[in-house]
Amino acid sequence: MSNMDNKIVTLPEIATIEEIKEEIQDVKTFYIKFDNPEVQKNFKWKSGQIVMLTIFGAGEAAFSLPGAPENDRFHLSIKRVGKVTSALFELEPGDKVGIRGPFGNGFPFAEFKGKNLIYVAGGIGLIPLRSSIVHALQHREDFGRIIVLLGARTPNDLMYQNNIEEWLKIPGFECYVTVDQATADWKGETGFVHTLLDKANVPVDNTMAFVCGPPIMFNSVIGELMKRGLREDNILSTLERHMKCGIGKCQHCAIGRTLVCTDGPVYTYKQIKTLGEEI
Repeated sequence: MSNMDNKIVTLPEIATIEEIKEEIQDVKTFYIKFDNPEVQKNFKWKSGQIVMLTIFGAGEAAFSLPGAPENDRFHLSIKRVGKVTSALFELEPGDKVGIRGPFGNGFPFAEFKGKNLIYVAGGIGLIPLRSSIVHALQHREDFGRIIVLLGARTPNDLMYQNNIEEWLKIPGFECYVTVDQATADWKGETGFVHTLLDKANVPVDNTMAFVCGPPIMFNSVIGELMKRGLREDNILSTLERHMKCGIGKCQHCAIGRTLVCTDGPVYTYKQIKTLGEEI
């Protein structure tokens, strides 16, 4: 049975894929609904947490929760990279999967009230950050400036393009987009995402930065933020590790003395450096 007392589903609950949306090459968003109405009603999560997704006959893997905790449809955006995700990509609406969780610490938004929020995402790095961006927008009065800087290899590699179009139109919400390689019809910025920091005139005082993306992008952005004076413990990211249990028992996700499934996946850059983890 599921442990509904603390809203953590500890054993896989059967759920149905309701809709599948093509995002970019090899990335799809799966809209999923629990078959048990009680679980559907009580399943809550925080931005930054993860779930374990079971593809019957193929295995189980951990994935970020990109939906906002308040009122988004439950969904997972997943890149095809191995056995489990390849099996998932063969499924169709109506097929069954298993879900358990949510696991992890999430972003401590109660500590961020009154602060400026800067999000920097490269490529599919927007997936684990989307939830917190939407959450911040839904609680706009709690924060100072909210700045989103997005980068991708080409315009066709930009995640959540419908969301980006909406964000660009929201008054008081600063969204900048760039691509490494422009196409003939691209009218936006061209260049690496860290070049947007000056364009956005990002603040340093009273600011939290969320950074997620491929290693080269991550290290460039961190370097630029720190060069401007942002402290290591005011920069947040999420770590991914191969997880088996999600509850800190199997030790598969151990990095030094920390377990990503329970202590993470959200860490400050200061913590990441202490762990000796390479992004």
